[in-house]
Amino acid sequence: MASANHTNLDPSVFFLLGIPGLESVHFWFSLPVCSICLVTVLGNCTTLLAILSEPALHKPMYLFFCMLSLIDLVACASTLPKMLSIFWFNAGWIDANACLVQMFFIHSFCMMESTVLLAMAFDRYVAICHPLRYAAIFTNAITVKIGLAAIARGSLLMFPCPFLIRRLSFCRTNVIPHTYCEHMAVVKLACGDTTVNRVYGLAAALLVIGVDLLFIGLSYFLIVRAVLRLSSQKARAKAFSTCGSHLCIILISYTPALFSFFSHRFGHRVAPHIHILLANLYLLFPPMLNPVIYGVKTKEVRNRVVRVF
Repeated sequence: MASANHTNLDPSVFFLLGIPGLESVHFWFSLPVCSICLVTVLGNCTTLLAILSEPALHKPMYLFFCMLSLIDLVACASTLPKMLSIFWFNAGWIDANACLVQMFFIHSFCMMESTVLLAMAFDRYVAICHPLRYAAIFTNAITVKIGLAAIARGSLLMFPCPFLIRRLSFCRTNVIPHTYCEHMAVVKLACGDTTVNRVYGLAAALLVIGVDLLFIGLSYFLIVRAVLRLSSQKARAKAFSTCGSHLCIILISYTPALFSFFSHRFGHRVAPHIHILLANLYLLFPPMLNPVIYGVKTKEVRNRVVRVF
C-alpha cells in the first residue's frame, strides 16, 4: 500500500482497495459474496438449461430470460474472481489494461441488460394491449435481432471510454477505492482535465438509464390504462401478474444503479463505504435474484425446472 501512494507512479498498474474503511472485515464480506456467486451460477445455469431444453419455451419472453441469464453470468465472471481475491488475499493489484477491460465488460453488459429490460417491457405492452398482433410482432427472429441490438448498443457506447482514460495522466495515486474498476472511480484518480470523460460518461448513462426508464415507464402507463379498462377483475389480476416479475427486476436493477450514478457526481457527503457497498449490490443482487424471481413468478419455467431435476 505504501508503494501505491508514492508520487513516482507506475501508470501500468492500479490497486483496488476494496471497501474503504472496512478492510479489517473483508473476509466476512467474502462469505455472502461467495454465497451470492453460487446462487447466481446455479440459478442462471438452471434457467438456461430449463428454457433451452424445452422447445415449447422457445418464445420471445423466455428467450429474453435467457439473454438476462447470459448477461448476468458474464458480468459476474468479470468481477467476482477479483473481488474475492481482494477480500481473501488483499490481492488488489491489477494491470491497467486488465482494469480497462474489466470496466468495459461491467458497464457494457449493464447497458445490455437495461436494453433487454426495455425490450421485455415492450413485450408485455404488446402482449396485453395488442394480443392479436403479438405473434406477428414478436417473432423469434425479431427477438434475436433485439439481442444483437443490445450487444451492439452496450459495446458501442462503452467502446470509447477505455481510450478516453488512456489519454489521462495519473500523478497523485493509483489506488482505486473500490472493489472493481468502475469508470468514475478511475477517472477521479486523474490529475489532468477530465471534463471529456465526465461528460461522455454522463451522456452514455443518460442515453441508457434515462431513455430506457422513460420508455419502460411509458409502456407500463399504457399497460395500466389498458388493464383498468378490462371489465373482469380476474382478467385484470391475470394481466398485472404477468408484469410482476419484470417490475421486481426493474426495481432491484435500477434503484442501486441510480444511487451509484448520482452519488458519484453529486453525493459528496455519502460515506465511501456506503457508496461501494451499494455499487456492489448493483452488480451482485440482480444476477442472483433474476432467475429466482422469474422461476417463482413464471409457472412454465418453474414447472420445467421441476421436471428437469
